[in-house]
Amino acid sequence: MAGAVKFHGHLGPFLVLGLKAGLVGVDYLGKDYFKVYANVETAGRPPRSCFIDGIQFSSGCTTGKANLETKVGDNVSVEFIKGEKTIKITVKSEILEFLARISSNDQAETVSRELVQKTDADLFLISKS
Repeated sequence: MAGAVKFHGHLGPFLVLGLKAGLVGVDYLGKDYFKVYANVETAGRPPRSCFIDGIQFSSGCTTGKANLETKVGDNVSVEFIKGEKTIKITVKSEILEFLARISSNDQAETVSRELVQKTDADLFLISKS
C-alpha cells in the first residue's frame, strides 16, 4: 500500500477501494498490462475520482496505455475485460454513504486503514461473466 500512497500522494478511502477493486480484477483475469481493459465510472473530482489511481496502481491498466477509460457518473465502479471474460466491481451504496460522512483528513486515514481489513464482499457488488 505504501507504493500506492506514494504514487497518489496521500492515503484515502477511495484510493484503498480502487486498490482492492483492482486486485479483485487481477485475481479473476490475471495481471496482463496489455490485454486487460478497465472501464471506470466515478465522480469527476476528488475524493471519489481517487478510485481511479487505486485501479491504475493495482491492475496495471492506465490512461497512458489507453487500456483504462473513465466515465463521470454516480457509481463508483470498474469493469475489467479480457477477451470474453468480464468482471464488474461496484462499491456498495452503504459504503459510499458512510464515506460521505467523513469530516477530516485524520478520520479519512483511519477509515482507510479500516477498509483495508474489510472483505471484498463487505465492500463490493461483484458480477462475473
